[in-house]
Amino acid sequence: MSTKEQPIIKKKIAAPKMYKVLILNDDFTTMEFVVMVLMVIFKKSKQDAHSLMLQVHNDGFGVCGVYPYEIAETKVAFVSQLAQQNKFPLRCKLEEA
Repeated sequence: MSTKEQPIIKKKIAAPKMYKVLILNDDFTTMEFVVMVLMVIFKKSKQDAHSLMLQVHNDGFGVCGVYPYEIAETKVAFVSQLAQQNKFPLRCKLEEA
């Protein structure tokens, strides 16, 4: 086999595992702050953010989005940082989708 006739190697590239980012209800974080977080960090419209905030309030949690691990982890960190800066106990977590 000459150098010009190299075999074709086909590699299967698996899609990255996806993770759900969940925002959790608490009794202290204001509804307005949750809406702002959903709009700023998760790029939700005001109406979608409000609807999701009500779901979190009523059900105890809500899915903010589904992302590859690194993006989900970053969004969780941003929520925690923003909540801490504003002295709210708002929590966010990720779980495999």
